[in-house]
Amino acid sequence: MIAPIYVTQPFLPPLAEFQPYLEQIWANKILTNGGPFHQQLEHSLCDYLGVDHLALCANATVGLVIALQALGIKGEVITTPYSFVATSHSQMWNGISPVFVDIEPDTLNIDPAKIKAAITPRTTAIMAVHCYGNPCAVDAIAQIASESNLKVIYDAAHAFGVKHRGTSVLRHGDLAVLSFHATKVFNTFEGGAIVCPDAKTKQHIDHLKNFGFVDETTVVAAGINGKMSEVNAALGLLQLKYVGDALAARQKVDAFYRTALQGTVGITCLAKPINATPNYSYFPILVGTDFPTSRDTLHAAFKAKSINTRRYFYPLISSFPMYRSMSSADPQHLPVATAAAHSVLCLPIYPGLSPQDQARIVQVIHDI
Repeated sequence: MIAPIYVTQPFLPPLAEFQPYLEQIWANKILTNGGPFHQQLEHSLCDYLGVDHLALCANATVGLVIALQALGIKGEVITTPYSFVATSHSQMWNGISPVFVDIEPDTLNIDPAKIKAAITPRTTAIMAVHCYGNPCAVDAIAQIASESNLKVIYDAAHAFGVKHRGTSVLRHGDLAVLSFHATKVFNTFEGGAIVCPDAKTKQHIDHLKNFGFVDETTVVAAGINGKMSEVNAALGLLQLKYVGDALAARQKVDAFYRTALQGTVGITCLAKPINATPNYSYFPILVGTDFPTSRDTLHAAFKAKSINTRRYFYPLISSFPMYRSMSSADPQHLPVATAAAHSVLCLPIYPGLSPQDQARIVQVIHDI
């Protein structure tokens, strides 16, 4: 029986190397609440990512909820329909109305020209997504935000380690939120982080993620429980030792796909980002109308071969019941995002994907 291939698999360091961390946690008898591994991981990630301040949290969805709270965002937030549902769910949980605008055809990131046209007196912020780790048009978004006095939050779930013009893409916006979910380039089993511009903002976020507590008897905000445990932080510290090797392995898979699929009629590989250092977190292809089958038929063909590709992102967020009645969710206003949702297919990419399995994946496309 041929072993199934998944879109991604978590990168796990040798189990034996994790044991000393667990023993230290047991010896410290500190399992959460900002223990020594938690603090160490925050400092180590700041150094690795090239940022000044970072607050770990339980997951990226909680991170987005907290980020909106920290900036006092109300009213309407302009965002993308082409993302994972947590992007807009985090707004709804804060009583905010998402306003969807279309995306750019080349990057599949939010289109700055559409942002400007969607601003109303109720608009307070922009929540953009670095889709597949490709940086948004950060300069254009910053200019629009400045002109209209809007806050900017980046859903940077895919953007671990990504650089824009030589510096961390996480330095853009008022806040940026990372995901350390098991499927990500860097994972802590489950977790996330909020990148902060200064120490005061980080302190406020640290209060919000811990029920609003400053000390044993002082509560300064209506916070929630969004803390990362010591076990998760310990895995993160171990992962950091290997993340360079993991990224290099992903880059090789990316290069293989691009070479092997070059010239395949009806298949387009998403262009590499300009002026950016990518992290190869996903490998999306666009299945065109000139390919012999539809995207969904190709998806089914892969599944029949025990190869799990993903229609990522399909359906659009704006098409789900809690959003589809909004005027901005009308597919007529979102032609590029709608087309992308019906043509994108993400191929498997992860460090443990063997050359033989990479060849199997490409062969399914070539056979059709």
